[in-house]
Amino acid sequence: MASTDVATFTDDNFQAEVLGSEVPVLVDFWAAWCGPCRALAPAVDQLAKEYKGKLKVGKLDVDAEQNVAQKYGIVSIPRLLLFKNGQVAEEMVGNHPKARLDAFVKKHVEANDAA
Repeated sequence: MASTDVATFTDDNFQAEVLGSEVPVLVDFWAAWCGPCRALAPAVDQLAKEYKGKLKVGKLDVDAEQNVAQKYGIVSIPRLLLFKNGQVAEEMVGNHPKARLDAFVKKHVEANDAA
């Protein structure tokens, strides 16, 4: 489902891969049965390619990785959380056009580049 540029986040690797990341991280909380999640996937894949090296992009299956999903109160999917310095900087719920997703991450990536 995901491209090679999109990581798979799990309860076991979340601390190291997301919270410990030196670059901003976009986490796509999804499930295989979720139609809007599948519709959002190509745009998430594109973001991963376009921001490679400046933004880490990955998916977390809320059915398989329930501990992280519960910790962040994920009840509606798809839900995107953007982490910076181990903290949630911004979030977005639902399926959105690629242009809106691009604007969502761009300001955080540019701010990180300026720092």
